[in-house]
Amino acid sequence: MTAIQKPIFLDDVEFKASHAAAIGKEWNWCNPNQFQAEHPANYYESSLAAWQQFDALNADTECDVVVIGGGLLGSSAALHLAEQGVETILLEKNRIGSAASGRNGGQLTPGLARWEAEEMAERLSHEDAKKLWHFTSTEAMQLIDQIAAQYQLDFRRQHGHITAAVHPGHLVGLTQAADARKFLGEDHTRIMGKHELMQYIQSDAYQGGLIDELGGHIHPLALNRGLIYAFCQNGGKVHEQTEVIRIEETPQGIYVHTANGIIKAKKSVVLGVHHASFKLLAENKQTTLPFYTYVSTTAPLEVDIHSLLPYGHPVYDTQFQIDYYRPVADNRLLFGGQGTGSCWSPQKTHDYLKTRIQTVFPQLKQVALDFVWSGTTDLTVNGAVDSRKYGTKFPIYAVHGWSGHGVAQTVRIGKAIAADFMGQSSDFNMLCQIDHQNIAFGRNIAPMIIPLAKSAYGIGAMLNPGKMVSF
Repeated sequence: MTAIQKPIFLDDVEFKASHAAAIGKEWNWCNPNQFQAEHPANYYESSLAAWQQFDALNADTECDVVVIGGGLLGSSAALHLAEQGVETILLEKNRIGSAASGRNGGQLTPGLARWEAEEMAERLSHEDAKKLWHFTSTEAMQLIDQIAAQYQLDFRRQHGHITAAVHPGHLVGLTQAADARKFLGEDHTRIMGKHELMQYIQSDAYQGGLIDELGGHIHPLALNRGLIYAFCQNGGKVHEQTEVIRIEETPQGIYVHTANGIIKAKKSVVLGVHHASFKLLAENKQTTLPFYTYVSTTAPLEVDIHSLLPYGHPVYDTQFQIDYYRPVADNRLLFGGQGTGSCWSPQKTHDYLKTRIQTVFPQLKQVALDFVWSGTTDLTVNGAVDSRKYGTKFPIYAVHGWSGHGVAQTVRIGKAIAADFMGQSSDFNMLCQIDHQNIAFGRNIAPMIIPLAKSAYGIGAMLNPGKMVSF
């Protein structure tokens, strides 16, 4: 058993340099009056105590299953394999949680990326839709709580979530969404009018909303580290700073090649690296576009955070370019929004998010941001996650296309991969049945396609403001 610490929360934050390397176009910014570094830690890393750093792979070895990617999907799949005695090695090219899994908004909402209950009910039979909805809602949320209890982990998990309507017509769409959830056998939602919503959000920006007691929010980096902690308690091995160069399928096993060593996976490989994994996929089918998102955390506010969000619920709204926010420790507000095909600069992002905060909460006369950071996700054409299983002799699993949604669902799909490998359920096969459109040159043309799509949707939203369209 590897002796590593559980994630430990600090009382507030420790301004410091990140232990992860800056990769691609993802960047971190922190208030220069607080700390200056080329790559400072973002809020999540700054709010946790320093944690385990795993050695890079430096020799050839073998195991039953190799998991590539130390985000939520890879960590969950590795944990659930190790719990059943499967000899598993996890490889991460940077640090655990350094990519989207440890950089997202931390909101827990049900659904399969952008497929919610209505989409499932329209596209699938009632029984199939009901099964898929519960997989991505009740089962996903319960799994996180189960892992926390089993391994005595603190994820700063909070229950309850609000979708706030920016137009009266959007309440129709939210009502239909709640109705579809009830149709599929899940009843954790209710609609609120403008005045009742004011009890939860002290802002005049909204016309009402939907409160969901199933969803909530979480500290995503603590969740990611907690999954790795549990994986190691079950005998799992982790190598960071180990990028996979290629995968070689042979009749004897799957050889996973890295710069300083080769691992022979005797039974399977799991690709948990999302948008970056296309160079590793044998299937030449590109189904996603890269997409950049942005998050910030304020300095401690001038007013009590509970005067803005009395019950502490996380919120996202129904405008075309959504705002999402939630309270975090030491009277801070975490606030995110926008989505772009080309990555914005730190200054542009800082100015945009600060403006949005003061638009939603004009009573905040003085707002300073202590942290701002970018993240990379990927979009599918139909809005659902692209799950694949292939391989000539040994199964290779891959999942992409989260579209900026799915913290809890990622963990649940990791468990489904382990169950499929063990022959225990057909849940992962259910996900693989969803068909996805190939996007020719998609990853290269995203900077052009996404602004065009946003313009088209934006015009539609202006012509018909009562129709709810979120990007």
